[in-house]
Amino acid sequence: MTRPDAAVRLRRLLTIIPWIVDHQGSGLDDLAARFGLTVAELERDLELVPFCGLPPYTPDRLIDCEIVDGRVYLRFAEYFGRPLRLTPAEGFSLLAAGQALLAVPGADENGSLASALGKLAGVLGGGDGMAVELGAARYLDPLRAAASASERVEIDYYTFGRDEVTTRRIDPRAVFAAAGQWYVDAYCHRAEDDRLFRVDRVRGVRPTGEHFDPAASAGATEGGLFHPRPSDRRVTLLLNADARWVPESYPVESVQETPDGRLRVVLVANERAWLERLLLRLGPSAEVLEPAEVRAEAEEAARRLLVRYG
Repeated sequence: MTRPDAAVRLRRLLTIIPWIVDHQGSGLDDLAARFGLTVAELERDLELVPFCGLPPYTPDRLIDCEIVDGRVYLRFAEYFGRPLRLTPAEGFSLLAAGQALLAVPGADENGSLASALGKLAGVLGGGDGMAVELGAARYLDPLRAAASASERVEIDYYTFGRDEVTTRRIDPRAVFAAAGQWYVDAYCHRAEDDRLFRVDRVRGVRPTGEHFDPAASAGATEGGLFHPRPSDRRVTLLLNADARWVPESYPVESVQETPDGRLRVVLVANERAWLERLLLRLGPSAEVLEPAEVRAEAEEAARRLLVRYG
């Protein structure tokens, strides 16, 4: 993949930066452990900090990030403690976003963000009744317990791309939150490979009485949320300007801008149903360049949709 998930990295930075502001000189190892990252991942995220700031984005309005002897210091980030003038709608939006950030692993429930959100809720009124959840997580606790105990479990799992429920035996290594959802990093015995499972799509969890060695493999999340396999289908799309969000939202292997301002992207799309939904959503904003069978599949999906509405 040539582009990281910008939304995920931004979400992390919005949690990490206030923490460092409150804890200047925190060690890289401690920060990485707190936010569930490797030191290398944390350093890549911190490389983006100097590009963050306020208009007009002159050097004195961009955050300065300095790492000295493995410890992190930030300057020009004082506006994290300044009061803001917000409309009620902006205030509630900020409150909801802030509460979602507090659900990110490593966020300080008693830090400056939590304190600011408490004050904002008091000013807005009614904020105490607001709840922000990272997806439906009915089986979050038993999966967490299984991961902690290195216990093999059997799950019933709904696969969105194929619209089917399958039963699988998995070795859950870790349960974590990312991009607004809870995930299980596990070895799937049905697929005989590492997989990421969304917790809100788990329909049942049953113990097997068996255990596994958590150090047997590195896991599916090493280096990111998604790792395309050689066997996954690649689709080349030509995207208009209003579809530039696609490479920021989905796994792509390359992005090239054409002379007319459009984007040529190679998209990893293993599930036909998922790809059909994406192409229907894009409509005339996307053109399938290759493979040819995908164009036929998209046309067939459009015909099925027209018949349904007809």
